[in-house]
Amino acid sequence: MNVRRLIPGTAVAAATALGLTALTACSGQSAAAGNTDKFDVVASFYPMAFLAERIGGGHVHVSSLTEPGQEPHDLEISAKQRVQVEQADAVLYLKNLQPSVDDTVAQSEVKTKIDAAKLTTLEQHGSEVGGHAAEHDHGHGEEEAGLDPHIWLDPVRYAEVAKGVGTAFEKADPGHAADYKKNTAALVSELDALNTQFKTGLANTRTRVFITTHAAFGYLAERYGLTEEAISGLDPESEPSAARIRALEKMAKADGVSTVFYETLVSDKTAKTVAKDAGLKTDVLDPIEGITAKSRGKDYFAVQEANLKALQTALGTK
Repeated sequence: MNVRRLIPGTAVAAATALGLTALTACSGQSAAAGNTDKFDVVASFYPMAFLAERIGGGHVHVSSLTEPGQEPHDLEISAKQRVQVEQADAVLYLKNLQPSVDDTVAQSEVKTKIDAAKLTTLEQHGSEVGGHAAEHDHGHGEEEAGLDPHIWLDPVRYAEVAKGVGTAFEKADPGHAADYKKNTAALVSELDALNTQFKTGLANTRTRVFITTHAAFGYLAERYGLTEEAISGLDPESEPSAARIRALEKMAKADGVSTVFYETLVSDKTAKTVAKDAGLKTDVLDPIEGITAKSRGKDYFAVQEANLKALQTALGTK
């Protein structure tokens, strides 16, 4: 949009020194930070950018702070990205996932700040989530439980966030409110259908337990009556102890687990080591933190459908 606040001179100078090169948007196309004739939205990472693009349609210009292939948890905001946030009409982020983004948003004067974490409910999850794990989450977890930010992997919670984002867009850009409302309703309808796909597709399986690299799928597990056992906890970079690995191997035999899942943006070394030692297979279960050439699909819905198929195979759909 055309109306802009004055950016502090020091920030501009810092950004100029680093070079104001175009940033990569979630669609993979380069995009300027702001000052377009559209409603400019800066998203923290892919799941937020996807919502902004689907809800905003042709009325928004979306750019992402996290580039495709970059692990979101590792993001450190640069000076030019701070300017990008200041120039935006709105910033859409998920608090407690990327501390650097949280700090930047808190310090910025952008008028519309949309925190997805406030648009649904967050729960405390450790390295074991759902099913029988609930009995011992608080006593034997590899790490202390923390608020789990991975809400987008549960279609129901993601739909709740979508509704909140749509309402925020309507308020911030009332001239296009009718279109935002229509686009939000269409997106929520698709997410409802995806929820039905998961519910039906995972209703009858040989086992209800699956092993992942890190605890990203807790909400999904709880939604569909599964148990996620994570090698690491909520932090994908944390190293599991020898005791944790032994416990996973024992659990895998007891619960008939066939597969250890790994991710596309995090090293698969630990997952493959655990799988080899336990005589298990490996496969990809994508937390959809970014879309790359390695992703099993070009957008959120395609990758979620691939995740469903992977789970059905690993769990032994009957």
